[in-house]
Amino acid sequence: MAQSLAERGFAVTWARSPEELLSRPDVLPNAAALVIDTATASGRRPQAEWFALLDRSMPRHHGVPVFLAPSPEATDLEPLLPGRTVAGYVLPEEDTADFIAGRISAAVEESSLPHLPPFFQALVEFDRGKPYSWHTPGHAGGVAFLKSTVGRAFFEYYGEKLFRTDLSVSAPGLGSLLEHQGPIGAAERNAARVFGSDFTFFVLNGTSSADRIVGHHCLAPEDTVLVDRNCHKAIVHALVISGAQPVYMLPTRNRLGLIGPVTPAQLNAAGTGADSGARMAVVTNSTYDGVCYDAIRVSGLLSRTTGRVHFDEAWFGYARFHPLYRRRYGMSVHAESLPGPERPTVFSTQSTHKVLASISQGAMLHVRSAPRAPVSAEQLNETYVMHASTSPLYPMIASLDVATGMLDGPSGHNLVDDAIREAVRFRQAFLRLRDSPAGDTSRWFFDLWQPPDVPDPVSGDRLPFAEAPLELLVSENRCWELEPDADWHGFQGLESGYCMLDPLKVTIVCPGARFGGDDGVWGIPAPVLAAYLETQRIMVEKTSAYTILVLFSLGNTRAKSLGLLKALQHFKDLYDDRAPMIEALPDLAREHPSHYAGLTLPELCSKLHAHYERADLTSLLDLAFTELPEAPLTPAQCHRSVRRGEVDRVPLAQAADRVAASTVVATPPGIPLLLPGERTGPVDGARLRYLRAMEEQERSFPGFGTGIHGIERDGETGAHAINCLPRRTA
Repeated sequence: MAQSLAERGFAVTWARSPEELLSRPDVLPNAAALVIDTATASGRRPQAEWFALLDRSMPRHHGVPVFLAPSPEATDLEPLLPGRTVAGYVLPEEDTADFIAGRISAAVEESSLPHLPPFFQALVEFDRGKPYSWHTPGHAGGVAFLKSTVGRAFFEYYGEKLFRTDLSVSAPGLGSLLEHQGPIGAAERNAARVFGSDFTFFVLNGTSSADRIVGHHCLAPEDTVLVDRNCHKAIVHALVISGAQPVYMLPTRNRLGLIGPVTPAQLNAAGTGADSGARMAVVTNSTYDGVCYDAIRVSGLLSRTTGRVHFDEAWFGYARFHPLYRRRYGMSVHAESLPGPERPTVFSTQSTHKVLASISQGAMLHVRSAPRAPVSAEQLNETYVMHASTSPLYPMIASLDVATGMLDGPSGHNLVDDAIREAVRFRQAFLRLRDSPAGDTSRWFFDLWQPPDVPDPVSGDRLPFAEAPLELLVSENRCWELEPDADWHGFQGLESGYCMLDPLKVTIVCPGARFGGDDGVWGIPAPVLAAYLETQRIMVEKTSAYTILVLFSLGNTRAKSLGLLKALQHFKDLYDDRAPMIEALPDLAREHPSHYAGLTLPELCSKLHAHYERADLTSLLDLAFTELPEAPLTPAQCHRSVRRGEVDRVPLAQAADRVAASTVVATPPGIPLLLPGERTGPVDGARLRYLRAMEEQERSFPGFGTGIHGIERDGETGAHAINCLPRRTA
């Protein structure tokens, strides 16, 4: 039978036990069919155990046909996998091998295409016809690339399928992204069902574009909008486009420089400041550092002031698919969870490509309308078409459709559950390494920003995080809640259950931050650690002065986790051995010998830590982001001057009390330090002092750039300048 299947193009993999099959991560995701020997003869595992073990994995592969091979003497021919129908039976003593292989092949063919999501299915069927392309794009299915050496290299690198499915909107039968019709419309309606919205639009220029669409549609000149100051710069673009007047809600911060939530008191205060009510409110959920709200509670508070709430959930698209996140995402706000006439319309913008599985820039805009301030798909589409291309990339649309299909049904929970489990295992392994009695624990450098212990719902006791049962940590959201005034998170003004830490966003803390018992006498700045990790081909998501952020997602593997732990241990070994820079960070030492030649790794850490201490960096960050600057102009008013060319480039040393002409975004932490139309403040104010400290860091520690957007750099001197409005204009 295996030989007959091979002749039909199948690769046959054998597994002697369920454990062996489940240990092969390359097999089940690619399985076209499963044939299970359910015989219970001596030495065989009883079939019930096969089914129980396979059920741990099979729900995510619900379209795969399963054939059972019972023993010849079996009388029960209805052993079913839980929740699954048997596709057929294999009885070698009754049928020929070729006949059985043919039945399996037919079942595979019947099961594969109908279970594809709607647009991807239509695209596959269209490509099967191998049509000639007499329309755009000009590469004509990739053929144009084959006519040059560099083009052929490009074609062969990505493969023919990509180019054959990169089609014009003229291609019949695939629908319209701008009109949300045909298979594209069906895919968006399918996504609305899966993600729990009234309607969903696919967005092909990321959540940045989705954010601009929402703001452009909902806001008009002079409208008041409540804006979480921890916002993406795309929200600022929406303010510029719409001409709306922002009222900012300040999030909390802690001594690590991490961004916390906007407190309930802040939500109420912002609403009070909006004299005639706000047209809309914008909240970032979750924050970059993984703090996610009780979205129902937030919507209830904001409904006192506004009828529309926009949750920017760029980093949180998986929340609906695991009970750990119940109540924590925008689409959980509906008539049953928040009844009454004051329920607001809710928008949720999600970067599918960031944390799920789609091509980069693939995003979704979900809407759940409420009678108080209704939004229809037809109305929103009038704004959507202004921001969408008339030449969309069909493989990107297909990837959004496939991302939806992956999350549909039991597979969605299983995929997210796997990611959470891997993140929890990493956290526990990290803590065990930290607390290991085998080494000098006082010199183990790193810690995690997370609860040190968790509640046991059975005994009521607190369990050390590293010793808590895995099942408790992946199922009980109280383990991750930011309890009011708990020392570990450092945020003030919270309510019980108001927000929680997303376990998939792991913040590693380096010594020197004066947080959690660290006296700050010595330190290992996180940029040095991040630079070393890059030499190990490990790229982290975010680096601040003393923290790095690593993201767990559907694509994480145990090998990645172990590799990171090994790299952290190796960094410690290099530090303890006082390794020279040419050994620890060889590229940096070679590129900047005048700065780093002769230094050891501990000496570099000491010098950069001393710079942070002199600048009082963490205190500056706190002040710079928690004290709102004066804003004589709205972002839209400021942008009118920019369009007229009324902009001066001003060195930081001369930039006191000027009006910023562009957004200044500190990365980290990735949120606006100054928005267009806001004053820079006095020369000794926190904002300019912070920017000058970053300027000095780039000058004294080349290779450790600060990533501040909106600051111009002189290539020769390294001097920093900021774009400001002329004094007469401001």
